[in-house]
Amino acid sequence: MEKRVVITGLGVLSPVGNTIDAYWDALTAGKSGIGPVTRFDVTDFNAKIAGEVKDFDVTAYVDKKAARRMDLSEQYAIAASDQAIKDSKLDLEALDLDRCGVVIGSGIGGISTFEDTHTKLLKSGPSRVSPFFIPMMIIDMCPGLVSIQYGFRGPNFATVSACASSSHAITDAYHIIKRGEADVMITGGTEATLVPSSLAGFCAAKALSTRNDDPTAASRPFDVDRDGFVMGEGAGMIVMESLEHAQARGAKIYAEFTGAGMTGDAHHMTAPHPEGHGAKRAIELALKHANLKPEQIDYVNTHGTSTGLGDIAETKAIKATLGDHAYKIPINSTKSMIGHLLGAAGAMEFIACLKSIETQKVHPTINLENPDPECDLDYVAEGARDTKVSHILSNSFGFGGHNVSLIASKFEG
Repeated sequence: MEKRVVITGLGVLSPVGNTIDAYWDALTAGKSGIGPVTRFDVTDFNAKIAGEVKDFDVTAYVDKKAARRMDLSEQYAIAASDQAIKDSKLDLEALDLDRCGVVIGSGIGGISTFEDTHTKLLKSGPSRVSPFFIPMMIIDMCPGLVSIQYGFRGPNFATVSACASSSHAITDAYHIIKRGEADVMITGGTEATLVPSSLAGFCAAKALSTRNDDPTAASRPFDVDRDGFVMGEGAGMIVMESLEHAQARGAKIYAEFTGAGMTGDAHHMTAPHPEGHGAKRAIELALKHANLKPEQIDYVNTHGTSTGLGDIAETKAIKATLGDHAYKIPINSTKSMIGHLLGAAGAMEFIACLKSIETQKVHPTINLENPDPECDLDYVAEGARDTKVSHILSNSFGFGGHNVSLIASKFEG
């Protein structure tokens, strides 16, 4: 018999706050975390702004020696996982650790380690390359280190699908529990890509906003004056459990995971299908999987990157799947405040959806001053809104044509 799956713990590191409460308070207040890049000299870069994680103290989670052997993406993964586990009130002593696993997504992984090591190699030769270079760089070490930290010996791997990475991770973790292969899964995404090479790459692709003189207004999804996305960093993790496992220990349940749809555009390396065909099919599959009708969706958290093609294609996909109902519900973009966390974006946005279910409130899309005529839905531009939220839809789309739609529902017993 297939298991029901629920979410019992949340953890985040973000450009607007390093706890779940700080994150949600900032989102509902419409606070932007975008500012000038401080990590390195951006004089020669077209885009000079980003959503940086601020005031992060890794020693609150691991000791200094261990931290030096981790890429920043790995540090973020452990920190957000630790928060989620504590939030879930899991008793690690009482768990069957063979039935606890970890699936974490990251689009780029240890690029800061790669860049630093490559510089050292060219300057000083191969003898100066650290023996920890490979484990610090490879993406799968994020779930690997989390599993080591907590002794989780169940399914353990990473997912990589650009900006859909963490939504794929969450979907995989869900199916693992649903099939009965684990009782508990830590899942989500992590990304720490604010280094010269990745910023230069996205600049060269003309994907980034160059509104450098007004950083907090740079990420403006669905606005006619949008000029690209803003890079962000951080991590979002959730604890998933089988319903029976959660109920047996009296856990607080944020929501039930009820559906997911995954498709490919087969269209272009970086551009979405102009009519949103792949996104449309992902939403349709998620609805079918959740056994929901389009009119039962109460709220959509969009991929909403603030790019010309992406915002229009996603709007078309939402209207094509939800019909007239698309005009009757709140639809927003978390990226308007935190920027684009790439592989971690899906998890961060899904966590916002879970808080919406808990609080019956949705956060605004900030900077939407002049809506694009082709983006004509209700994007909650006026500020946070109290509203009924029983079923949420969260979209993630990545370079390469990867599409994932997630559905979570208020737990009804």
